[in-house]
Amino acid sequence: MRSAIQKTALSALAAVLLGATLHGPAQATTRTDTFPLPNGFQPEGIAIAGGHAYFGSRATGDIYRADLRTGRGRVISKGPGTPSLGLETDGRGRLFVAGGNAGDARVIDLRTGRVLKSYRLATGTSFVNDVIIVGRAAYFTDSSNPVLYKLDLGRRGRLPAKAVKIRLRGDIKYGEGINANGIVASPDGRSLLVVQSNTGKLFEVNPRSGFTDEVRLRGTNLTNGDGLLLEGRTLYAVQNRDNRIAVIRLSRDGESGTLVKRITHRKFDVPTTVAARGPRLYLPNARFSTTPTPDTKYDVVSVKR
Repeated sequence: MRSAIQKTALSALAAVLLGATLHGPAQATTRTDTFPLPNGFQPEGIAIAGGHAYFGSRATGDIYRADLRTGRGRVISKGPGTPSLGLETDGRGRLFVAGGNAGDARVIDLRTGRVLKSYRLATGTSFVNDVIIVGRAAYFTDSSNPVLYKLDLGRRGRLPAKAVKIRLRGDIKYGEGINANGIVASPDGRSLLVVQSNTGKLFEVNPRSGFTDEVRLRGTNLTNGDGLLLEGRTLYAVQNRDNRIAVIRLSRDGESGTLVKRITHRKFDVPTTVAARGPRLYLPNARFSTTPTPDTKYDVVSVKR
């Protein structure tokens, strides 16, 4: 016959095992919702490939790679001293980088960090802000000029000699401040969606003609709209200075959308862009309202969808 102490110990063990069965191992549920980036880094863009996230520095253009499991990372590509803003990977081990007020774009080898090719997209005032790869082309937005820049990648992903400029026309009207910013494909893949930060409007863009139609949004305005992420027909739109993500259900053709919910987090500090892995979203805190110094702390916040 077991003693009372033995019975108590066995009951406790059974409770632990039952908890593991119902909820999984303890380490699976203990997950930090933030991890640090280097002091003074000034992050802006994010892209995720495999188990790693890549971040661009708007201060130096450095590219930092972090392990999403541990949060640890390092700089894999030294920047040119000009910004690295929007980022996108292409499935061929390459990272496409929007160059901000430098008016350029770079393509980086993710394995070596080497710059494979640089493109002069604009001269004079410009702000090459974000990038998306759709089909066989990469498209870059310019927040200062009503154009998209297209890199035609061809069947085998070969990098072209130069970019093609697509002038935006139709409903979008450029004004003071940040205009076209985040960019994604529409749900049906036939067009592009671009958010205009200063007006809070979302536009459907014909990638061949550059003609734009305003998307009919119900229940929200995307003022301060920055990075976009599309999953099926669900659009995640980061509103940087509002410290939130608007989650929008789009129609199949992308011509209209309805606000489903807003995601906030107490650790948001002007997040700019968003990428997903599994059930979680990852956003770098750009901290635009904080004067940057070499010692300013920056981090990444992870939230459930």
